[in-house]
Amino acid sequence: MRIAIIGFGIQGKSSYDYWRNGNQITICDEQEVDSPPKGVELRIGRDYLKNLDEFDLIVRTPKLNPRDIAVANTDAILAKVTSNTNEFFRVCPSKNIIGVTGTKGKGTTSTLISEMLKATGKRVFLGGNIGTPPLDLLRDGISSNDFVVLELANFQLIDLSYSPHIAVCLMIAPEHLDWHEGLEEYISSKKMLFAHQTETDIAIYYADNDKSKEIVSVSPGVKIPFYHAPGAAVIDDKIMIDDQEIVRTKELQLLGKHNWQNVCAAITVLWQIYKEPEILRNVILGYKGLPHRLELVKEVNGVKFYNDSFASAPDAAMAAIEAIDKPKVMIIGGFDRNLPLENLAQKIKDNEPTIQKIVLIGASAERVAENLDKIGFSNYLIETSKDINEIVINACHIAKEGDVVVLSPGFPSFDMFKNFEVRGLLYKDAVNAL
Repeated sequence: MRIAIIGFGIQGKSSYDYWRNGNQITICDEQEVDSPPKGVELRIGRDYLKNLDEFDLIVRTPKLNPRDIAVANTDAILAKVTSNTNEFFRVCPSKNIIGVTGTKGKGTTSTLISEMLKATGKRVFLGGNIGTPPLDLLRDGISSNDFVVLELANFQLIDLSYSPHIAVCLMIAPEHLDWHEGLEEYISSKKMLFAHQTETDIAIYYADNDKSKEIVSVSPGVKIPFYHAPGAAVIDDKIMIDDQEIVRTKELQLLGKHNWQNVCAAITVLWQIYKEPEILRNVILGYKGLPHRLELVKEVNGVKFYNDSFASAPDAAMAAIEAIDKPKVMIIGGFDRNLPLENLAQKIKDNEPTIQKIVLIGASAERVAENLDKIGFSNYLIETSKDINEIVINACHIAKEGDVVVLSPGFPSFDMFKNFEVRGLLYKDAVNAL
């Protein structure tokens, strides 16, 4: 079979490893490919999407919108297009698949679900957008009794032809509108996680978010809200389900009310599989969160430094502002996708008593400043340096003993850094060098 693998990043390499035996592979990429496999045909450059009808199967990278493939060929070409995620669903030996989507919190919730399942004695595979391509999970021999937890972003979902037995939708806010034609397409992509469920499947959603409700409405399965009964909910500072207390919010190592949502979502999922409060409680109490998500880096002269580099959308920065109620210096800014900033500006204004300074960095700095000016917030500075070490040192000079410095950009990293991981690691290096 002639197969075109479009994009040769992490998922493209995973797809190549999966399909390479017995097939004729062509790697198509707009950019030069580092260390391409020997003997494999390459189609590199501006025209890499043209004439794909000569292939029997086309495997797209998640970051490539299927629309771009159709534009370069015809709509009929999409019948040949699949993805790493679609193929995994097609061949996975286990039907115990849990899929998690949302605008933020996917990684935290997916990891919590995975750790809880492990604590109950289950064999669990965790992957998807969180790092391990779905097809790579097959290498360790998934059996029919094992559980698979997949974190799935809109990029993977937009042409998904399958749905998991348990699908979860967290909070939804506008995001990736530079990739989508508009908010409607973004919402539509999320719906695909639920669209192929059956009446015996389970759709779990964030009860306080209208978009989350809309997304799960396409599922014919059993719909269960979280943050409200009958799912897990916060009642009098306790996270409870079925009138049973699992944990108190003040006991969580995870900062912020947005993480209460994530914990409630994970508990609601586990409650459909294994109802053992003490096991769930022990996992939650020991969970400190993922790197680059409100991660405490270090305390220097009474000032705590937090790394929230994963916060690449305004709503994520807003959550960080709410999560930390101490006097704080916030470092905000990055690559500007031209999303609305009125809500971010208002959140900053509303929390003015606890804000020592907003330090604006990156390509978005001027536009954030304009939005702050409109509502009468002037306690900010535009940092002209693009050196993260200088930015951290300057923030440190602003902060006083008892304050907190938080890198929570609210924007992608691409104007100054390769990705959010690099941004976060360099920030941590700069803090540790103080």
